[in-house]
Amino acid sequence: MNVFRLTGDISHLAAIIILLLKIWKSRSCAGISGKSQILFALVFTTRYLDLLTSFISLYNTCMKVIYIGCAYATVYLIYMKFRATYDGNHDSFRMEFLVVPVGGLAVLVNHDFSFLEILWTFSIYLESVAILPQLFMITKTGEAETITTHYLFCLGMYRALYIFNWLWRYYFEGFFDLIAIVAGIVQTILYCDFFYLYITKVLKGKKLSLPA
Repeated sequence: MNVFRLTGDISHLAAIIILLLKIWKSRSCAGISGKSQILFALVFTTRYLDLLTSFISLYNTCMKVIYIGCAYATVYLIYMKFRATYDGNHDSFRMEFLVVPVGGLAVLVNHDFSFLEILWTFSIYLESVAILPQLFMITKTGEAETITTHYLFCLGMYRALYIFNWLWRYYFEGFFDLIAIVAGIVQTILYCDFFYLYITKVLKGKKLSLPA
């Protein structure tokens, strides 16, 4: 554990809580991509199957359970409790365009050709692109609520902080995971344009709008 991983985990958890509170308090999931949330639920499910086979620490176990529970709670709120407010017309990104290629890549490029390792690799690859349906939805609608942009910013910060975490671990522990690093860099790049708009518009009190 180091400061970058800890703050990254806090940022990740903050993003999830922001999203859940936004949906629950407004009684609406308008502007939220249900498809991105399904992909994140799939990410956490396939990554944390080791909960059934190994124990690392109480912190590690609690965070995994929280991520999985919150992911499915979000999907439930979008597709069940507040389904009437879900904008399926604009949430039109084809998930299979992400899941199928990522699944194939996980089988071909992994650290060890075993069931759990392939699922872990799949989760790493999928997480790097799981936000695309949300970004695509914002592009189609042309704008995003401020609370949604806070959610996206925290997610982006989580990824950026984890890059520093990997640098720290390589320098101080000699640990290097090329798959996680490349996937993390790809995910961070996807947020770069959003970061610029967030800093120049949202933090100045302006509503975020993207070109359609």
